Amino acid sequence: MQMHDKILILDFGSQFTQLIARRVREAHVYAEIHPCDVDPAFIRDFAPKGIILSGGPNSVTGADTPRAPQVVFELGVPVLGICYGMQTMAEQLGGKVEHGHVGEFGYAEILAHSHAKLLHGLEDFHTDAGQGVLKVWMSHGDKVNAMPPGFTLIASTDACPIAAMADDARRFYGVQFHPEVTHTPQGKALLTRFVREVCGARADWIMGDYVEEAIQWIRRQVGNERVILAISGGVDSSVAAALLHKAIGAQLTCVFVDHGLLRLNEAEQVMETFANHLGVNVIHVNASETFLQKLTGVTDPEQKRKIIGAEFVEIFQHEAQQLVDAKWLAQGTIYPDVIESAGSNKPGAAKIKSHHNVGGLPETLHLKLLEPLRELFKDEVRELGIALGLPAAMVYRHPFPGPGLGVRILGEVKREYAALLAQADAIFIDALRNTIDPHTGKSWYELTSQAFAVFLPVKSVGVMGDARTYEYVVALRAVQTQDFMTAHWAHLPHELLGQISNRIINEVRGVNRVVYDISGKPPATIEWE
Repeated sequence: MQMHDKILILDFGSQFTQLIARRVREAHVYAEIHPCDVDPAFIRDFAPKGIILSGGPNSVTGADTPRAPQVVFELGVPVLGICYGMQTMAEQLGGKVEHGHVGEFGYAEILAHSHAKLLHGLEDFHTDAGQGVLKVWMSHGDKVNAMPPGFTLIASTDACPIAAMADDARRFYGVQFHPEVTHTPQGKALLTRFVREVCGARADWIMGDYVEEAIQWIRRQVGNERVILAISGGVDSSVAAALLHKAIGAQLTCVFVDHGLLRLNEAEQVMETFANHLGVNVIHVNASETFLQKLTGVTDPEQKRKIIGAEFVEIFQHEAQQLVDAKWLAQGTIYPDVIESAGSNKPGAAKIKSHHNVGGLPETLHLKLLEPLRELFKDEVRELGIALGLPAAMVYRHPFPGPGLGVRILGEVKREYAALLAQADAIFIDALRNTIDPHTGKSWYELTSQAFAVFLPVKSVGVMGDARTYEYVVALRAVQTQDFMTAHWAHLPHELLGQISNRIINEVRGVNRVVYDISGKPPATIEWE
């Protein structure tokens, strides 16, 4: 890929580190996340325009907790420390950090104390005395109680007298709050100012321009060789297929494995979009019977995921071996997959989730790996899809789990349950797409980030006509979120919920009760399994 100005983000283990990179990229500046203990030589070779030190769960006051490589402060580039990043910056440059007796977690208001470049003019409101105030989100126990030489105080709260500090001469800054989360309204502006104005990075990370850049990169990698790609109908594999097809045309063969746990009519839609609309060579494998047999009697969700994943790989591998001239295996790996899988290998880091498409190729395939979306976040993948001409309805579809309805059917997976659930889910989504909120002018599908139905393996008594029924229960789930790390349940209009419930009970044979999930994340997760 071409050379972009780059921001290096050193990860100290915060759950919000990905958000830092997303906010930087939203400012059209390229950023990468790497572990905080990365080799100093790597940092020099990376040649960043600036460095951001993330937050983290450790205490700087501990003996063996992580520190930033000293080269960070010797390169002569701007450095921004966030939360733990600010604390380790203070400690390493001659300040002091103490274990706080009173922590700050959640909403806070900070007072600005100077006109340092980082915060100048940024405020949510001001006091009667004219002092600027920022609404921010805090999450810390420790705090800086003495700034390093050369630093000045630029913000404070009652509980945290040093909430932000600055050394404008060296362009070193520290903020105790989290500017990357949406709960800090001016956070995006702060990070944009840091990377664009303080670091002087060019705003040259733009998806429309990236298309041609990626095409040239793919052609250089592949040459005249054949590539195979598994497509699922999801956004990532769909965009990967469109990009590869645009780059290498007939050299691409896609394999679509239908495990029988897709959304209603999804198999037909996938074939229509790729084979008919885009002219991609797609091998369609209907393996629903095989998957359902393997899942017989299995109720544990993790075991279901493993069975579906393993069977998918086996079937795909069989199809791939029939293409004897294939040299490359393409995957729809995106940047969060890479970050999460790398993070799971760090000492002391919690494994977020496993990804079958990161770092794990069956050796028997003897194929080279091609990951054209590896550098992109999900919102960037969507932008790329639109730039490539994919239908907006496909690019902006709500997320759908790899195991499909297999993890939206609680307990054992059966064909009748899958058919019932696919119908109920389609009714729910259809109603959301076709109901406009008068306040925003948008459909409720656009206003929700993810919506779906869940099959519950319980029966309840009901009455239809004059007859007693004893049938299944379907739960509806709809959430609103910007980052999927936290989510609010969507306050759908009661009238809309009533219409959806009425349609499902009347149109889906076997369901006599519909419930709506009003749990947030946390404490619940978005998916039920």
